[in-house]
Amino acid sequence: MLPSLLIVFREVFEAGLIVGIVMAVTAGVPGRGRWIAGGVVAGVLGACVVALFTSGLSNLFGGSGQELFNAGILSFAVLMLGWHNVWMARHGRELAAELRAAGEAVVEGSKSLAALAVVVMIAVLREGSEVVLFLYGVAAAQGGAGVGMVIGGFAGLVLGSLVCLTTYLGLVTIPARHLFAVTTTLISLLAAGMAAQAVAFLEQADILTAFDETVWNTSRILSEQSYLGRALHTLIGYVDQPTAMQLIVYAAVLAAIATLMKLFAASPARAALS
Repeated sequence: MLPSLLIVFREVFEAGLIVGIVMAVTAGVPGRGRWIAGGVVAGVLGACVVALFTSGLSNLFGGSGQELFNAGILSFAVLMLGWHNVWMARHGRELAAELRAAGEAVVEGSKSLAALAVVVMIAVLREGSEVVLFLYGVAAAQGGAGVGMVIGGFAGLVLGSLVCLTTYLGLVTIPARHLFAVTTTLISLLAAGMAAQAVAFLEQADILTAFDETVWNTSRILSEQSYLGRALHTLIGYVDQPTAMQLIVYAAVLAAIATLMKLFAASPARAALS
């Protein structure tokens, strides 16, 4: 029971942090529930498909199929998160002015909702496939799935869902005038962290070998496997033993998002002055 509880809680915990942020970002936007729910359902279905074919997937590309798949979905999530922040930099004022009303700016916001729904789907897909695979391993080690395993898994699901709710409630208590800045920062860090994780998978597959030396080791201070370490890993990409390439990519993604946001935010301002 305990192994399944811990496994499910950890994975739902990580996905729940991302879902909570997405829910806070879209608070007050009509139709956001359908998009987010659709992302969750699509992620769960995708996780089931990945779990069914994981053996064949792992054997692809010389045994590096799973790493390449993980790197691919993380890279796609980075693009979606970056696009969301750039879009919000251009339309954020309109959305803030009509945050809880159905106006033209909110209708346009369906583009941003689509991007975030994809991110939710990817987060649930990634963590959900790991849940299925880990539980399969636990069941194999124990000689089959029992009632205790089912109860533990359900308890982990409930506890992890509470994390999602807590994250959302904590973010929506932030005053509306500061919410955009807070969520923009969180999403930028989330995107940079995902990019660094994609690099780690490519390094594991021996596809990316440049600058692969470890820069520091903080595992004794804060292990990446601890719950605080996992939370920081999910939110900001914390790694206790990062490689130089991971740090380079992390900084590059942050710089690219900040630069694009500044460029696209400047266009409406110039238009308003003209």
